[in-house]
Amino acid sequence: IGPPPPRDSYLCADCILEAARTRGCDAIHPGYGFLAENADFADAVTAAGLTFIGPSGAAMRVMGSKTSARAAMQAAGVPVVPGYQASQDDADLVAAATELGYPVLVKATAGGGGKGMRVVADPGDLPAALASARREAANAFGDDRIYLEKRILHPHHIEFQVFGDAHGNAVHLFERECSVQRRHQKIVEESPSPLLDDALRRRMGEAAVAAVKAVGYTNAGTLEFLVEGLSGAIDGMLSFYFLEMNTRLQVEHPVTEAVTGIDLVKLQIRVAAGEPIPFTQADIRQRGHAIECRIYAEDPANGFLPAIGSVLAAVEPVGPGVRVDAGVTSGDTVTLHYDPMIAKLIVLGEGRADAIGKMLWALRHYVILGDVVTNIPFLRDVLAHPRFAAGDTTTDFVD
Repeated sequence: IGPPPPRDSYLCADCILEAARTRGCDAIHPGYGFLAENADFADAVTAAGLTFIGPSGAAMRVMGSKTSARAAMQAAGVPVVPGYQASQDDADLVAAATELGYPVLVKATAGGGGKGMRVVADPGDLPAALASARREAANAFGDDRIYLEKRILHPHHIEFQVFGDAHGNAVHLFERECSVQRRHQKIVEESPSPLLDDALRRRMGEAAVAAVKAVGYTNAGTLEFLVEGLSGAIDGMLSFYFLEMNTRLQVEHPVTEAVTGIDLVKLQIRVAAGEPIPFTQADIRQRGHAIECRIYAEDPANGFLPAIGSVLAAVEPVGPGVRVDAGVTSGDTVTLHYDPMIAKLIVLGEGRADAIGKMLWALRHYVILGDVVTNIPFLRDVLAHPRFAAGDTTTDFVD
């Protein structure tokens, strides 16, 4: 495709299309990074006579923009976090923040992965936060637009895997709990969520499917929600709010594959080829409990700064119910050109306690030797923490 810098390879749409043409490809799967949520790239693939294995560019434009997605969800009756998106004028944003009530979140309209996001607890800090969020958003996404959201205190981050097809069918494949995060980025995911009961799971699943149908969405996507913790329950009912939609396959899709037994990438290809989803909502079942840990080349003791270096040897854990999706092997070098995630470790247990024990075993037996630092010791500490064992890991658990 091109040299290591992403702008000359995986972010170069023309380079990817040329590689597909010269190799006689019929379709392009965009993965879950780089151009995966770029509507113009999806349209370019289609215009080149190839199949884009993902949603249409039009659906991406609606759901990929945080502000238009919020509007679409409100129209579909899906609850959203209170916010403000009507103006980019600082004076209007300051007034809106006062009306929403502090703390507020400044977020990038085209954002993701925590980029362009600022938490503001004091009104005096808002002008500087607006300026810095705009700069970061412009650098990361080429779009400096921002909006405000009321910050929900101590929430759980729970997402629903969804699928739509060109025949009007839509299903969800249950939830993933993704509350263990650092710098607003997930590091541990699991399914089922220890927070949800059957009634709330059903309500959220119905909202997720309604969202898919409202925008005519096809292929794989994920609806992310914030769920108030038990302290925020009203009359015993937990409230949930739409956060955003990821118009692509998620990093953590193996968690869903483990508990449903459904190959999501295979399903993506079949749906992109025009086939209907080959099952109904009633056919989908959760079985067991799955946990994924993201292995990063980073230094938790130094603010989770990305690390570079050589991998002299990488020895993966092997056992029943253990899966490793790795991006590095023995002899590789980790550079700053790409995201510091170097592997995903997934386990499936009979229940949550069994899955936690299996993950702790797998983390102890995942050996990466060399001068590159990883977060494996930190992940062991997270899994062994009493709050994780109790399922009491809100999004501020790490930070």
